[in-house]
Amino acid sequence: MQMIPPAINTLPRPAAIDETPGPAFDQLQKKHKLTIAEYARVKDILGRVPTLAELGVFSAMWSEHCSYKSSRVHLKRLPTEGPAVVVGPGENAGVVRVSGKLCLAFKMESHNHPSYIEPYQGAATGVGGILRDVFCMGARPIANLNALRFGLRSHERTPFLLEHVVKGIGDYGNCIGVPTVGGNISFDESYNGNCLVNAMTVGVIHEDHIFKGYATGQGNIVVYLGSATGRDGIHGASMASGSFASQDANSRSTVQVGDPFTEKLLLEATLDVLDKGLVIGLQDMGAAGLTSSAFEMAGRAGNGLYLDLDQVPVRTTAMSAYELLLSESQERMLMVVEPAKWSELQRVLAKWQLACTVIGVVTDTGRVQIHHQGHLEVDVPVDPMTELAPKYERVTRARPAPSVSGPSFNQSAINAIQVHGPSALLLDLLQDTGDKLPLYRQYDRHIGTKTVHASESQGAAVLWLRSEWADPGEPYLGVVATATCNERYNRLDATLGAAHAVLKSARMIAASGGQPLAATDCLNYGNPEDPEVMDDFSRGVDGISLACRELGVPVVSGNVSLYNETDGHSIAPTPMIGMVGKVKDVRLCPLAAPIGPVELFLLHGTKFSPEFGGSLAAKALGLPLRAGRAPLVDWEQEREAMAFLGELSGAGHLAVARDVGDGGVLACAAKMAIVHGHGLALDLGELVGTDGLSGYFGEVSGCYLVAFHSGSTAAALHNANELRYCALTRVGAVKVSDEVQWGQWSLPVAAARHAFSSSLPLS
Repeated sequence: MQMIPPAINTLPRPAAIDETPGPAFDQLQKKHKLTIAEYARVKDILGRVPTLAELGVFSAMWSEHCSYKSSRVHLKRLPTEGPAVVVGPGENAGVVRVSGKLCLAFKMESHNHPSYIEPYQGAATGVGGILRDVFCMGARPIANLNALRFGLRSHERTPFLLEHVVKGIGDYGNCIGVPTVGGNISFDESYNGNCLVNAMTVGVIHEDHIFKGYATGQGNIVVYLGSATGRDGIHGASMASGSFASQDANSRSTVQVGDPFTEKLLLEATLDVLDKGLVIGLQDMGAAGLTSSAFEMAGRAGNGLYLDLDQVPVRTTAMSAYELLLSESQERMLMVVEPAKWSELQRVLAKWQLACTVIGVVTDTGRVQIHHQGHLEVDVPVDPMTELAPKYERVTRARPAPSVSGPSFNQSAINAIQVHGPSALLLDLLQDTGDKLPLYRQYDRHIGTKTVHASESQGAAVLWLRSEWADPGEPYLGVVATATCNERYNRLDATLGAAHAVLKSARMIAASGGQPLAATDCLNYGNPEDPEVMDDFSRGVDGISLACRELGVPVVSGNVSLYNETDGHSIAPTPMIGMVGKVKDVRLCPLAAPIGPVELFLLHGTKFSPEFGGSLAAKALGLPLRAGRAPLVDWEQEREAMAFLGELSGAGHLAVARDVGDGGVLACAAKMAIVHGHGLALDLGELVGTDGLSGYFGEVSGCYLVAFHSGSTAAALHNANELRYCALTRVGAVKVSDEVQWGQWSLPVAAARHAFSSSLPLS
């Protein structure tokens, strides 16, 4: 099969857009979200006024969502290299080596705006998109994770959004046969008008079979694969690159509609043709649809493309070139194939009942030229659309310092706890962190038979890799994965908060007996044109960079989601961190909560310094959101604690381990006990003295609650004597009892379980 493009220069161009000053042109410019300066640059690049299709192409490719024009100057500060890194940022997904030639491909992306407008389809297509990013690298997806943020439980829209987002995630993942094994959900006022739906996928791949999205080889054909194109999702990329107004909640035409059954066929067909070596380049049609996939593939290869839109399969009539180029209809891929392999490719795809059509050819022009119904609709150089897209160093302005210092805020919090009542506060914390099992039950967590530990434990997810590509000496090799962030710390201190997001993911992996390998990020912030938001973003990148360098965990992929703002109100800075790690023997991975009674030990820093700034207790007590300080980080302690947990787990000593997070030591211990109906006796007197309120309810950095297998306690305590920056202290027990007891206070287990299990605002 050989496609021969027509004599391009003989094709008539459609009429250029009408630049006549007035409301019509103003509305056109507003719709495409190009500034006056950017539009002038478009005309300078083309040497003429653009056609409507060209204006749409520039709008999509120069959108914040596609070009990262406000963030690229900052992202270059992230550490992206390391001994395990095989493919870093710039491809569809990052790839890290786990063992021998066995690698993991993984990435996290946002689908925030679509999910607020139409939560079921927005969330479902978010899952579909991130799956395609991973399997178009040649990796087989083995796990999905998600990190979700919603407004206050009392907000009128929260129950609807929560219910339909979770259903969209569950339905899509369940249908395609990839388990959803981990997640993170919280509720905060800043998300009332702008929920966050961040989706992550992890896949396995052989190092020698990694595939990249390059449109190479002049004369090779461009093949369209998958679902037909409709009008859903038009302007999705530009919609995701602007702030919301309340009325935008009805903009459903910008939201795509997913079909997980077609996605399953697309997954299997893609892996099949890649395994048979039938494809040279491959790209998912994600944000900006055919436009982005065409320009990105040509840009990576330094080539040009000719496309004939008359050949694009459609599911509706009379679609214009503009609509065909900007539609974000789901489950579609673009392939570059040698003409000699076209017949064999057709045979393989027919087996999977997938239609494929030749729609173009690779050229050496350095331009993307697009023909539709006898007209040359697009004739644009590639470089200005990709590497030479606008880059802005936005103005930054630091937010005012927290209103109250750390020590005085801590005392204010203690005073407030005494008034509120310690038992009442624990109930509040258990309700805020809440049992997510009613949500996780909607996800098939065990399909694929690799899942060892999943979401119900509220720890990191553990999967047994069981791959022929692994080192034969590691038959029980596993992967540990997580995705999380603490928005309260980030609101208080954007640098320290982002570092904590990295640390939280790493601690969860360490508590599961794993060794962190690499990270992906999804940086959710407000309007970058607001200097304070842009300062938060810049400092957030610095916090991630610091933590990743200190832990030796490079960032290999990611996503930036800006303009998370409605009616001028931005979300709290939310740099979500996804992370993968390895564990040599999944049989030894500790649980996050004990099945039966156990003694509890606290692994902590030699300086045990709880803080109330950004804490869940401060939120529950109604204290100022930007007061006090978040827990400070001791990097030597963090590294030593993670290494020690790895040693204990690898030696078979560790039965239970959980990092101390939201709500502090007491909330963490209480959840470990009540999840299986047990009581708790907790005594931190050795660490905090007689006034234990700060120790029980304050939040700490780098601490873990652990329990040991029978007969292992003495060895673990002996090994702890060698620690320089950490200590291991006996603090109580999970026991058969009807009380949660701490210090001089107590609470019935039944009341604690009721608070924990009744937290979700489901309609």
